[in-house]
Amino acid sequence: MYVVVVFFTAKPQHTAAFRSALLTQAHNSLEKEAGCRQFDVSQDPLDANAFFLYELYDDQPAFKVHCETVHFKAFSELVAPMTESKRVLTYELLSDHGQA
Repeated sequence: MYVVVVFFTAKPQHTAAFRSALLTQAHNSLEKEAGCRQFDVSQDPLDANAFFLYELYDDQPAFKVHCETVHFKAFSELVAPMTESKRVLTYELLSDHGQA
């Protein structure tokens, strides 16, 4: 499994809209992409502008497909002007204790 972790900081005036866009993106990814297995959205309780995504894909090609979807491209375009910072990290999942 291929793990993608994203750290976002939203511009303060866009926090609510940014959060909504992230939740929609998570829903779309899970519903429309066979290779997307998990897409968790978290918000820092001490800094409402800080978001953390944990995404799990079958493999790196499934993540590449994700990046080419219409909903991903629309999401990226929507949030670009709302984003203060973004950091993307990728990993190979070694253990899967939480999955059935």
